[in-house]
Amino acid sequence: MIAPGSEQATTASATGVRAKGEDAGADMAKHPRLSTDYLNRYAEALMLIDLAADDPGVVQDLRSWRSLSYREHFETSPLRIAASALEAYDRLSPERQAGFESLCLAMNRLVTTATALLADRTDGLDAVAIVEVAGDALRRQIARATEFINANGAVDIVAIEMHELQAEVDALLRR
Repeated sequence: MIAPGSEQATTASATGVRAKGEDAGADMAKHPRLSTDYLNRYAEALMLIDLAADDPGVVQDLRSWRSLSYREHFETSPLRIAASALEAYDRLSPERQAGFESLCLAMNRLVTTATALLADRTDGLDAVAIVEVAGDALRRQIARATEFINANGAVDIVAIEMHELQAEVDALLRR
């Protein structure tokens, strides 16, 4: 947006407002930020889980889905924010990194469990119930990871109720 009487554009971002004419790259260098781009991997898995109840062929796509760590994702990313995202991650305390990685492992287990249950329909498992439970659980976990990333790691993710995820996975296995 061009301010009235000004020839310079001002830009706002999700991470704050930059000064007039300040380069976004310079801002990332001064204040590295975590990036939710990483969570697109889980959004893809969620989409496939949601589709699997109506299309059993999608289970093969779910089987092909692979998780990557935050670091692996951005080390191979062509995004211009990749270096900033890695620097922000490196600045996290070991406890905050471990908490985030634990949440990511829980999401990986959830995707793997849902995939296995959806692939094995011979036991009379209800695909719709699996999709509902796994989809809801994964949505909540993605929301927790999003909260952590948007707070640039300032949220203590360990305090986010991890036992709730275990209860959700247990419920999924009981169905």
